[in-house]
Amino acid sequence: MSKLTPTSKKSLRHRRHRRIRAKVSGDATCPRLAVFRSNKYLYAQLIDDTASVTLASASSMDVKGKTMTEDARIVGERIAEAGKAKGIKKVVFDRGGFTFTGRISALAEAARAGGLEF
Repeated sequence: MSKLTPTSKKSLRHRRHRRIRAKVSGDATCPRLAVFRSNKYLYAQLIDDTASVTLASASSMDVKGKTMTEDARIVGERIAEAGKAKGIKKVVFDRGGFTFTGRISALAEAARAGGLEF
């Protein structure tokens, strides 16, 4: 194995995330919906990359759902409400190098149901 090959899950995720970010960018009319998943919580932000500004954010730190997937749905609903309050309808989804299953998928579906298009 080469010394350049990443060996940890974190470094592999960062490699995937860099690959995604090379193609995905948001602006004021169509911001980037960036998602980060830690072991305990889930975070979502609407980011305008041209101005380097976070337009809205939501996290599962104050959510009391029964499961983590349920928490992700609530975060998706909250980020959709925050986006609609700012007049945002279209976003670009940035999964952050995480696989599009489980909590990430639940957040995306709830955001779509809340009115965001991507």
